[in-house]
Amino acid sequence: MMTLDQVRAFVAVAEELHFGRAAERLRMTQPPLSRQIQKLERTVGVTLLERDNRKVELTEAGRAFLDESYRLLALVDSAGDLARRIDGGATGTLRLGFTAVSAIGMLGPLLKDLDRSLPGIEVILHERVTAAQADGIRRGELDLGLARPPFDTSEFESRVVFREALCAAVPADHALAEVDRPLTAGDFDGVPVISYNPVQSRYFHELTVRFLTNAHPRVEQQVHQILTAVLLVAAGRGCALVPASARSLGVQGVVYKDLVDGGGDPDGSEVPGRPVELHAIWARGRRSPMLRRVLAQIGRMRLGEEE
Repeated sequence: MMTLDQVRAFVAVAEELHFGRAAERLRMTQPPLSRQIQKLERTVGVTLLERDNRKVELTEAGRAFLDESYRLLALVDSAGDLARRIDGGATGTLRLGFTAVSAIGMLGPLLKDLDRSLPGIEVILHERVTAAQADGIRRGELDLGLARPPFDTSEFESRVVFREALCAAVPADHALAEVDRPLTAGDFDGVPVISYNPVQSRYFHELTVRFLTNAHPRVEQQVHQILTAVLLVAAGRGCALVPASARSLGVQGVVYKDLVDGGGDPDGSEVPGRPVELHAIWARGRRSPMLRRVLAQIGRMRLGEEE
C-alpha cells in the first residue's frame, strides 16, 4: 500500500536527484529513504528512479509519477486546510430561513457583511413564515432562521437581532392619512382594520391586539403575512398595523403613519419605541463552529440598535 511518506520521499529524491541531499532535507538517514523508494516502486509496479553510484535519474514513468505526486500532495494539503476551516467555522454552507418582511431591514446588510467577513461560507436562502422555519430547523433542513417570537425554548435557542417600531398602514385616501401626529389607539375606533391570524401569525396578532386594547375597531379580515395586509390596505379594505420596515415594500396607495410610543407599551418590557423584534433561531444544542461564527458576526452588526 502506498503511503504519503513514500510519496514525499520520492518527491524529495526526484527534485534533488541525490539520495544524500534528499535524506538530509527529510531529516533522515539514507538507508531508510532508499527502503521507502523501493517499497513505493514495488507498490506502483514500475521503476521510478534509475540510480547507480554516480547519479540518480527519473525514468519516463518517474516523471509522470512526479507530476501526479505534486497533485496528490497539493490535494492532501488543501483537504487538510479545508477541514481546519470547517472545524473553525470559516467554511461551510449556511441554510438560512427568513420571512419576506424581515428581508427588508435585515437580510441585505447581513448577506453583505457575511460576504465580507466570512467569504468561505455559502448562504442558501429559504423564504418561509416563522412556523415553517421552525419545522425546517426541526427536520434539519435549515441551520438558522430569522423569525418572529414566541418559540419553544425547549427546542430552540434564539437571540434578538433587529428591533423596530410598529406603524399604521392606511389607504392613501383615508382620513387618518391626513393626521399630522402619531396615531393613538382611539383613532381606530370604528375604523376597518386588517388583523392577523392568531395561530399562524400570533406575534403580529398580539401586537395589534395590545395596541388597540382600548379601541373598538372593526376587524374586517385576518391574514397570515404582512405583505398581504399591506395589499389589502392598498385595496381600501381597511388599515393595518405593520413593522416600520414594511414602508420599503413600495406598495402604491398606502400611507404609513407613526404610532404613539412606536406602537409599544411605554410601561412594557420591550425597548421603548421599538416593540417589533426579529430573532435569529436555531436548534437547541446544535450550534456548529460555523453557526457560532455567523451568530458572532450578527451580534457585531447591531442592526436596529441606536448608535
